Parts: sequence; structure tokens; C-alpha cells
Amino acid sequence: MSKNNLKLHIVNETNQNVSVAMIPSLSTAEVKKILAQSANNTLLRFSTAGSVDDGKSTLIGRLLHDSKNIYEDHLQALEKKAKVKGAAVDLAFVTDGLKAEQEQGITIDVAYRYFSTPKRRFILADSPGHEQYTRNMATGASTADLTIILIDARKGVITQTKRHSFIASLLGVPRLLVAVNKMDLVDYSQKVFDLIKGDYIQFASKLGIKDVRFVPVSALKGDNLVEKSSVMPWYSGETIMEYLENVYIGSDSNQVDFRFPIQYVVRPHQNYRGYAGQIRSGSIKVGEEVLVLPSMRTSKIKSIDYMAVDPKKRQLETAMSPQSVTISLEDEIDISRGDMLVRPNNIPSVRQDFEAMLLWMSEDQMDPKRAYILMHTSRETRALIGDIKYKVDVNTLSRQIGTPFKLNEIGRVSLSTKSPLFLDSYGQNRSTGNFILVDPDTFLTVASGMVLDRGESSNSHLRTGDIQVANDIHKEEGTVSRENREISFGFKAITLWCTGLSGSGKSTIAKAVESKFFSQGRPVYRLDGDNLRFGLNKNLGFSKEDRAENIRRAAEVAKLFNDAGVSVVCSLISPMREDREHARKIIGVDSFIELYLNTPISECEKRDPHGLYKKARTGEIKEFTGISSPYEAPENPELEINTAELELEECLKRICAKIHLL
Repeated sequence: MSKNNLKLHIVNETNQNVSVAMIPSLSTAEVKKILAQSANNTLLRFSTAGSVDDGKSTLIGRLLHDSKNIYEDHLQALEKKAKVKGAAVDLAFVTDGLKAEQEQGITIDVAYRYFSTPKRRFILADSPGHEQYTRNMATGASTADLTIILIDARKGVITQTKRHSFIASLLGVPRLLVAVNKMDLVDYSQKVFDLIKGDYIQFASKLGIKDVRFVPVSALKGDNLVEKSSVMPWYSGETIMEYLENVYIGSDSNQVDFRFPIQYVVRPHQNYRGYAGQIRSGSIKVGEEVLVLPSMRTSKIKSIDYMAVDPKKRQLETAMSPQSVTISLEDEIDISRGDMLVRPNNIPSVRQDFEAMLLWMSEDQMDPKRAYILMHTSRETRALIGDIKYKVDVNTLSRQIGTPFKLNEIGRVSLSTKSPLFLDSYGQNRSTGNFILVDPDTFLTVASGMVLDRGESSNSHLRTGDIQVANDIHKEEGTVSRENREISFGFKAITLWCTGLSGSGKSTIAKAVESKFFSQGRPVYRLDGDNLRFGLNKNLGFSKEDRAENIRRAAEVAKLFNDAGVSVVCSLISPMREDREHARKIIGVDSFIELYLNTPISECEKRDPHGLYKKARTGEIKEFTGISSPYEAPENPELEINTAELELEECLKRICAKIHLL
């Protein structure tokens, strides 16, 4: 075996697996340098999903092979096996390790692989495609930062594609990479790729997934996996590996809500009592006050101990998710496994009754009369399934009558537990919003669950915005048209939609534009997001669904004003690109002008007129855009302004020039 191809597997002091290529001149200093570089690399967890024979295992095998992440002895074993059979090396066997998998040519269990490149470390989960193994796919996607959905270019979007996409959205996977595979079998046709892309977008628009990308590939031949394909010049996007190496996932984790479930009480001697566990979300530092659930006792962090090779690094001043640490407190408090440390002003909901979306994973039908074991973080209790609200048809995403679930069925239920649980909604915190149900006789997992917020609508897992209108309602047209009003007023009615982070200058700009319009005799009204929440939208919260509905209502009001010949200046954060595009459709493309206040968050936080950023940093405000909730910047706004660089008058001048007022 060549030394150049040999890889040394090392575990560094942060418990990270690192592959180091050995060469004759590799010195200790160079090894340390590689380890330091690896320690700074981000970790990406991703899973694969798709129907049977879509090529998931082949894609992963080719990806590992072409990025030089297969050990030489493993490759030699595959070559030897292929030679015996008189066939070419099957890279699908890189992950399909079970004998039954290799015999049948299918994936049965979830196969995990760890690998790295100079840019990033990866944990991948290769999931089965058969419907009967849907539960395995859910297991692989449950901790994923993204899921690669494979589609056979010959078959297009099929039932399993929809099922896996729905489960990925239900599990909160923030982004999907759709790989249209086997392009070599359709002559690398752009038309086929575009048709599949259109079909998938039409279905996925109802799921509310933030980021969906598409790549045409041939896993067998390696097209667009690691290297760009020379036979598909019409595709100019990233390869699979380029996307995996560069996709930004820093804003995915919840670093605001401190949650530390106690797994074990450490008592090596009478002078030390520590509480071991993994920080599920948020961060904590020595000296901070914490609250113990369920006792509601408070204390301060005395020390944070961490398992490290270097003794100097075994005591931390600050720790954050997902570190596993041992925390000691200044006060003697009765704490045991299953309790949780949180911040006093930021606690989860302590409940025994709640609602959740369930994925049934057992071949035995659900029994509502039976008490199951519910496992949540480090806490365990008995639970009864109450009302079965509905089941979801994964093809149409419509709701069906709630009967007891069978294998792979998904729906909404209510649950009651014997002991209280410390719950966050799954949408807010994946780590403390998930649980599993276990059969008390066999100790097999029968269901995985995602906690729903009390305020979430029954369609919370689907995209809002598709409003149903009763059949017996008819639109009445007036005798004075919008065109007549605009001619009379002498101005075209438009909507200037100001979007940006809190503190970016939206309200200031909106007020200035309103004054300018009014001084020129132009009929105008300003719609402020905060003002709307005092009246029209006072019943809406700040979940993704409520934010979408907030934008929809604002857009409908703006459209009514425009129909009356009155221009509107809207100032709303409106963080999601999809919601702003929905507003554009409601108001009308010809009347909608998107103004993006591209002011850096550092500047917005300096301004912070109402102290909102400070409260968000300490967890007093949840779902705060830019801190604990994402903001998707416009891709092609009609106008973009940085208020940190320009004075108000210059901003106003540019806006007026854009809409031909000067």
C-alpha cells in the first residue's frame, strides 16, 4: 500500500475524527497544524433520501471515491469482490455493508459515514428508499442540516419523493438539495431536468422549506458530483461537493435558549458535586444564574468542566451547544437525572398535556388505550395518546380522518404524560422539541414526535398563504375604476415595500417618503408593521406561519389602498423571501417596489432604540429576526440602500429618483 494513499485516523482533543494523509516527510508540527485546521472546520450533517434504485448509495460511494475519502484497503476489497463476480466495482457497496443489502442491491438500514475535506467535516446518513423503511429515513434526517433528495430522471417526482420531502420538512430540515440522477439515461436533457424541477417546486411550495437547490447528476459516471460535468454545459451551478462544502449553516442552531438536561450526577468525593450532560441549545458561562426544573430553585454556575487532553483546557469559562460538560453550582440543590438547567428569564413550557406531529414507526398499529414510554431529552415518563386530530396524505398534503396510525403514517395527536416535561416547540428548538415513544413490552421505538406550539394552527406543517374562499362569495366591482382615480389624482398608485432588520431604518425612511409624497400632493398612507399588530394583526404571534399571515394581510390592505388610487409605504421586517414574493403577487408586479435596507446587523444592534437586540441576546425575546430567527435578503430588489453609509436626504433622493418623482 502506498504511503501517499494511506490515511491515519486521529481523534483530537475536541473528540473530532480527523483523517490525515501520511507522507514520508510529515512532521509532528504538520500533524498539529492539520489537527488545528480540522478543529476550526465546521461540521455538516446531511442525509440522503429517495425511492428504490434512484442511486443514493452509488452517489455517496462516488462522492467519497472522487473526493479521495475511501480507505485503500476498503477499495481493494471492493475491487477483489468485483473481480470474482467478473463485474466493475460497485461503489454502492461503500455504504451498503449488510450482506442482505449487497445481495439484493438495496439499502435496508441507515449507513453512517464520517469524512472530511480541507474545507469541512461531514457526517452522512445514507437512508433506505423502500416505503417499509421510511422510519429509517426519518432517523437519518432527524439531525440533518440538509437532505439530498434523489430523483430518477426517467421517473420524475413520485410518491416516495413526496413522502421523503414531507418528512424532511416535518423534521425541520432547513434545506434540501434535489439531485436529479441518471441524467446519462435521458441523454443529459435540459428539458427533462427543467420539467422535473418545475414539478418538484410546485409540490415543495406547500412545505415551507427555506432553501431548495437542484443539481443534474449522473452518480454512476460522476457528473456534477465533485467535478463539473462536460456533457451538461447548460448547467452553470455548483456541484454536489461544492454545495456541501460552502452551504452556510451557522444560523440553524439555537444559540439563545439555554437548555441543559441532566444525564448523570458526578460525585467523585464529598467536596465535589457536578451535573453531567450535553448542552442541547444556547450557551452558559461561569457566574451566570440558572434555574433548576422542576424544583424552580436558582443558583449560579460555579465551574464548567470539560474532557480535554490538555489539562489546561479542562475548565471552561463559557460552554455552548453541542458541548458535553459537567457543571457545578454554588448552592447545594437536590438535582437528579431528567432535571434541566435553564436561565431564569428563559424557561421552556412545563407541561403534561400537549400536541405533536407523530410519525408511526411500528408495524403494530397505534393503540390509544395503551400507555407508551415517552423519552424526551434525559427524561422518561409514561404517556397516553389522546385525540387523533388527523392524518396527512403525503401525495396531496390534505388531512384525513384521524384513525389509529399504521406503519409510516403521519399525523397530529394530543398526548398526556404522567410526569411534566420541559418542552419547546420543535420549530423553535429541534433539540428539546422532539421525543420518541417506546413499546413498554418490547422496548422498540414505535413513533417519533415533534412538539407543536399551543398557538400553531392545524396546518402549521404546511405553508400558509393558500387561502380558501367560499364558493358563494362574489366580488363586486365599483363604478369608479382605479385608472380613473389615478388620472384624477395625477399619480400612479404604487406600494413601496421597505424590508430589513430591526433598526435598519425602515420606519425612518417610510416616514420621510410619506412626507415627501404628501408635500407633492400625492395621495399616500404609511403601513407600519408594529402599528398593524395593535389592531388588524393583534391576534398573530411570531411563528413562521403567523409572520406569513401578517405579511399577507398587510399586502391585501396595501392592494385595497392602491385600488383606491392611494400609494402605500410599508415598513415591515418581512424576513422570508417567499412571503415578500407572495405580497408582490397580491399587490401586483407593476405596483410593487421592494426597497431593501441593507444595513449591517452590527449597526442595527448599536441603534437598538427599544432594547430588543439586548433582550433577544439574553433570551427574553424569542424568534427575533437576525438573532434567533433567520432573515432572507432579497435577491433582486428594485432598490437597495445601506443607511449606515448614507444620510437620510441622500436615501430619500435615491428612492424618489427610482420612482420618477424628481
